Amino acid sequence: MTTTATTPFTYAKSLEAFDRARRVIPAGIPGHQGPTEGCYIPRDAFPLFSSRAEGTRFWDLDGNEYLDYMCGYGPNVLGYGDPVVDEAARRQAALEDVVTIPSTVMVDLAELLVDTVASADWAFFAKNGGDTTTLAVMTARAATMRKKVVFVKGYYHGVAPWTQKLDYPGVLEEDIAHNLSVPWNDLGALEALLREHRGEVAAFISTPYMHGNFVDNELPAPGYWEGVRRLCDEHGVVLIMDDVRAGWRLDLAGSDHHYGIEADLLCFCKAIGNGYNLAALTGRESLRETVASLTYTGSYWMSAVPFAASIATITRLKELDAPAMFRSLGTELTSGLVEAASGHGLTLVASGEPALFYLRLADDDSLMLHQRWVAECVRRGVWFTSHHNHFLNAALTRGDIRRTIEIADEAFGIVAAG
Repeated sequence: MTTTATTPFTYAKSLEAFDRARRVIPAGIPGHQGPTEGCYIPRDAFPLFSSRAEGTRFWDLDGNEYLDYMCGYGPNVLGYGDPVVDEAARRQAALEDVVTIPSTVMVDLAELLVDTVASADWAFFAKNGGDTTTLAVMTARAATMRKKVVFVKGYYHGVAPWTQKLDYPGVLEEDIAHNLSVPWNDLGALEALLREHRGEVAAFISTPYMHGNFVDNELPAPGYWEGVRRLCDEHGVVLIMDDVRAGWRLDLAGSDHHYGIEADLLCFCKAIGNGYNLAALTGRESLRETVASLTYTGSYWMSAVPFAASIATITRLKELDAPAMFRSLGTELTSGLVEAASGHGLTLVASGEPALFYLRLADDDSLMLHQRWVAECVRRGVWFTSHHNHFLNAALTRGDIRRTIEIADEAFGIVAAG
């Protein structure tokens, strides 16, 4: 492949802004998007603040333009500033948003979710993915009067103490005292654990497939989810699928439907409103009264504007048959990237679902070579990451994919030569 060399970006204004931020915000940029997390390596290859976004692109403070394959860590599913979604939000904002009693647009969205999600008989709304996973576990414990929860090793279900590990700052033994875990795709281990703790397990919680960080993603083995469903039914365990990350990109009827089962509870966030702040828990009829009995709410959970945005988002995703689009675009992109790497004697592994692909250069046992390649892509205008699955949005074009592969090819050449 012949490419035109690009000039690496510089980030003077981002660095100035970060100096300001460090004075007034702990860590400057808290959480996983900040440089203290060690995910931006080398540090000088990455900007730290954006200035605007449109479609499948964003611009940093220094005016550098990026094709964005993180999509705001998932919420950008149609494209930044999608005009249909934004207009629906503006119309609702002109009427009302956060009011003493809710707008019926909440009911409209709940009806749409029940009609769309195969396993949903009802919907409950919140703001963050972690709100829904916490509510799901509370629901399972209340319904079964049991304490223990089974996780898949390597799990991530939010940042509440019950989701974390004992060596994390601020997490107590009591927070995780009833957490159990099994390996992914190991039905035998799950069956043995449920027998060992018969009558004690409230819930099994897992993502639809293993899309962990810093590791190749792994799809469910044939028959895995059917086996999980059977074991949960046999032992009276509530099956919770955390669809916060994959939801709406694999199957509009839910990722449980995509993999051939019905979960008892399904957790949504990320792409449900194209960036408008919203999350939802959907579930089976048998758990309706349990959810209704819980004390669980928030100051902005009945905000009407995100409900309107979500209705527009889901409607547009249906019109586009977005999951099929994402599979096609993701396959084209990852195939092109693998081929470009091969042209430089490198081996790029693309794993997981094409709509949420994970990348790893396999020519180095450490992550250093891969991190160098990602950094060279970023400083030339393609926003990949070295540790997380990626996302696609409906604004992405095949021209964007061609440009992405050109830049990636140039970056492969740089790291191969180095």
